[in-house]
Parts: sequence; C-alpha cells; structure tokens
Amino acid sequence: MNKLNFKGSVMLNPTPVVLVTSKNKSNKLNVFTVGWVSTVCTKKPIIAMGIRPERLSYEYIKESGECVINLPTKSMVKIVDYCGVVSGRKEDKIKHFNLELHKGISISTPSLQNSPVALECKVKSITPLGTHDLFLLEVLNVKIDENLIDSNNKICFDKANLICYSHGEYYGLNSKPIGSFGYSIKKKNKKKRSHHK
Repeated sequence: MNKLNFKGSVMLNPTPVVLVTSKNKSNKLNVFTVGWVSTVCTKKPIIAMGIRPERLSYEYIKESGECVINLPTKSMVKIVDYCGVVSGRKEDKIKHFNLELHKGISISTPSLQNSPVALECKVKSITPLGTHDLFLLEVLNVKIDENLIDSNNKICFDKANLICYSHGEYYGLNSKPIGSFGYSIKKKNKKKRSHHK
C-alpha cells in the first residue's frame, strides 16, 4: 500500500466529541463543544483537553477551576455542532436549546440532564502549547444514567447512543463490539469430545 506524507499535523481520528459546561464567578453558564479530549491517567482519573484561549469557556473554566464533560448522544448531534460554531459571547446556547441542567454534586457547575454520562472535573493545570492550551482535569465524580447500568452493575455504554468526531464529521457509534479487551490472548474453551461406544 502506497503512503503519502503530510507535514506534522493533527491526524488522530476519530476522537470523542463532548459538550463542556462551565460557569464563571458571577454564575454565568456556558456550554461548548470539544473534539480534543482524552483520558490520560486512571489513578487519579485525569482527562486532557485542548482549548483555544479566545473561547469564552476557556475564561470560565480558568476562573472557576472546574467544568463538566458531558457525553452527547446521537439525538444531540445538532446541539453538539451548534455549540461548536456559535460563541457564548453572542448567544446563550443553554437558553437557545432550552437545555435542562442537573445540579453539580462534587463541584458547583451543573451538567446537562440529557447527557447519559457527565464527568465533574476540577482543573489540575493549564499548559500553553500554541493555538490551544492543555487543560489537565481531575474527575471528581461521574453521573451515569441508571438505564445504562445492568443487573450486574456493569455500565453498558453500548446502550448510550454515543457519537464521535472524525475530520469534520460526526458519526454514531455501532453498538456491536468487534472485540473486547484481552480477547486476542484469551484461551479458547476446549469443547468436550463426546465418546461413542
């Protein structure tokens, strides 16, 4: 297979796409879309997020030291797109979509009621990188829709209808897995041979 070479660029696709709620010290709320977000540590649970300094949410998150990462569903894709292109300086996006909020538990910033999973975070550090600054966020609490928890107390993300972002387009995730962690080295069950006399 022939390969073409591009200069160093951000080609990591697909990525999660999330709606981030934040508020400033005057209790003004905002929601905006982030496509550059990733888990970087388990203990403590840390998420990395890239934000442009000119964004209103950058100002709010830096001021309050907290935010909520809300995982959107397929039915929320128009909200996701709108909140990524319309600035909170020009419009109250929460009012525009009449988004219902859910009170914060570990932080004072609310989450989006319609989001099946919401991660309440506090800022650990902010590092300037260039066009974006790197926010390291510690996850203090996670709210999960009870409909996603099965009888074994397992979180069924396949039922959440989550979406991802890939090079300018949104995609729904297929609910059928093509493998599970460790399946490549798992030993196959040997079928018992039946003995005929």
